Amino acid sequence: MTTVGAEQPVIRVALADDQPLVRAGLRVLIGDEPGMEVAGEAGTGAEAVRLVARVRPDVVVMDIRMPGMDGIEATREITAAGGRTRVLVLTTFDDDPYVYGALRAGASGFVVKDMAVEDILAAIRVVAAGDALIAPAVTRRLIADFAAADPAPRAPTPHRPLPPTVTDREREVLALVARGLSNAEIAERLFISAATAKAHVARLFTKLAARDRVHLVILAYESGLGPPPP
Repeated sequence: MTTVGAEQPVIRVALADDQPLVRAGLRVLIGDEPGMEVAGEAGTGAEAVRLVARVRPDVVVMDIRMPGMDGIEATREITAAGGRTRVLVLTTFDDDPYVYGALRAGASGFVVKDMAVEDILAAIRVVAAGDALIAPAVTRRLIADFAAADPAPRAPTPHRPLPPTVTDREREVLALVARGLSNAEIAERLFISAATAKAHVARLFTKLAARDRVHLVILAYESGLGPPPP
C-alpha cells in the first residue's frame, strides 16, 4: 500500500473483467472512496497477470469468466508468483460452478456483482488487510454448494490427512472454522477465551501453511473435517 498525509494507507486496486461497463462502475466506485485508488484495468486473465506483475496492486478484483485465460488460471498464476497481491473474485455466485476452483487457485474471497456498494468496498479492505472477506454464513453456503461440485478437483485424494503436529484441540477449532464460526463463536462453543481461540487459529495458519481463513476452510474440507453437504 502507498501512504498519503499522515501515513494514511492507500489501497491500490486492479480491475480484471471483460465487460467495460463493469470495470467503469468499479472504477468510479473505488475512485470515490477515500483511501483507495485504481491501479490499472485488464479485460482478460492474461492481461490481469501482466498488469499485476507490472503495477503490483494490493488487491485485484478478478472476474471468473473471461476470454482466453479465465479468472481461475489468472488467480493461480498471480498467487504462484509469490507477490503481495491478493485476489478478490468477482462472481455471479448462484450460477458459477468454478468458485471453489478459484479458492483452490489462491483467491482470498468473493465479491458478488449485485452486492451493496459498501459491502464491495468493505470486502476490498478486508482482503487488503490480509484476511478473508467471506462471512460465516456465506462460508457455510460456499462449502456446501461448491466443494463437492468442483468440476476439476486438484487434490490427490478426497481426504488429505492433517499433519501429526495438529493437536486434537486444533482439529476441533479447524472443524469450527470450516463451519464458518468466528473466533468469538469458537471460544463460546469450546468454553475457552477469545484470545485462546485466536491463538489456536494462528497456530493452524502456521502448521497448515494456510494463506488465510478461506484456505483453512478448504484444508478442513479436504481433510474430512468440513461440513457435509445439506
